Amino acid sequence: MPRTVYFDYNATTPLDPEVRAAMLPFLDGIWGNPSSVHHIGRKARALLDDARDRAAKFLGAKPSEIIFTSGGTEANNLAIFGTARMLKGKGKHLITSAIEHHAVLQCFDYLEKNEGFTVIRLPIDVNGRVSVADLKNAIRSDTVLVSIMAANNEIGTLQPIAEIGAVCRARKVALHTDAVQWFGKEPLDTIGQFNADLVSVCGHKFHGPKGAGLLYIKSPLHPDPILFGGGHENERRAGTENLPAIIGLVAALEKHVKPPVFDRAKLKPLADQLMSTVVKIPGCELVSPREASLVNTVAFTVRGSDGIALMAGLDMEGICASSGSACSAGSLEPSHVVLALGKLEAANSLVRFSLGRDSTAEEVDFVCSVLPEVVRRAQRG
Repeated sequence: MPRTVYFDYNATTPLDPEVRAAMLPFLDGIWGNPSSVHHIGRKARALLDDARDRAAKFLGAKPSEIIFTSGGTEANNLAIFGTARMLKGKGKHLITSAIEHHAVLQCFDYLEKNEGFTVIRLPIDVNGRVSVADLKNAIRSDTVLVSIMAANNEIGTLQPIAEIGAVCRARKVALHTDAVQWFGKEPLDTIGQFNADLVSVCGHKFHGPKGAGLLYIKSPLHPDPILFGGGHENERRAGTENLPAIIGLVAALEKHVKPPVFDRAKLKPLADQLMSTVVKIPGCELVSPREASLVNTVAFTVRGSDGIALMAGLDMEGICASSGSACSAGSLEPSHVVLALGKLEAANSLVRFSLGRDSTAEEVDFVCSVLPEVVRRAQRG
């Protein structure tokens, strides 16, 4: 067996060698500031414009609708803060779900606590799915923004985002979707398939570089900026553009999204084997839905244990997994997703295996062979 089994692809993916090669010239040879007026800066500007054109063509969007960001968190923050503040004259009622990524939920918490907005957090069903009927009932005359993720990072649930978008469009309410976990895992035709006004994308989820993302903003929407200090990104995001990271993001989009780098035909039998093992272990309960879910994600809870003991036990075997979101500075707090499922006692014991391009049957066999004992040790501890 290899020394390390990496089953944490929802947290991050390794940088693709071809993507890295595409970035290298922009780390030294093409180092100008795209905002500089001299010939070195103009060369960088031309290549930045080319990258934006490529991203727009790939997504079926206009170049002016693509805003490059530092990643998914910034894209989510710009979408939510920028749109809510821009539209507050029309109303201060917002809608999201109980299982969004913290980069979404904490934006709504802030707006509610500090800026006078009212927030409805929609519940989920036993599969982690938002009800379109609940959304229809929640929309009011003063609702200005809805934010529902396309795919859940912790348990893998896919939301009916196109249907949600149709409801929002009919009611003239802006829709943002955090599609960070969708890209590279689920089929993509064009960005329009989400029926959303704003879509967040993050490069390191599909073998691009960390620190690179984008926000699609459907024209003519123009959210208020959240960063100030220059007229970059069509006056929507101040700050010198990170050209190497942007080039890497676009290269990863072009290589790994159509078709998805997370190959369903390969990953489904591996995930099914993991699920079959999990359900046989006393005290384990699957929380990833079997249908309409990311094929690479196997999440479960363990009665009588906690995430710290489980992660430590897996790590001792060389297995890299997670206990929910990897974006909380290493903290292992109760999973808000499991809490929203109504499993209060299990929220401290979530384990998430997320498979990827390099996952093998040999690795799955190994994990299945040691997992029962890892769970037993954690339960005893």
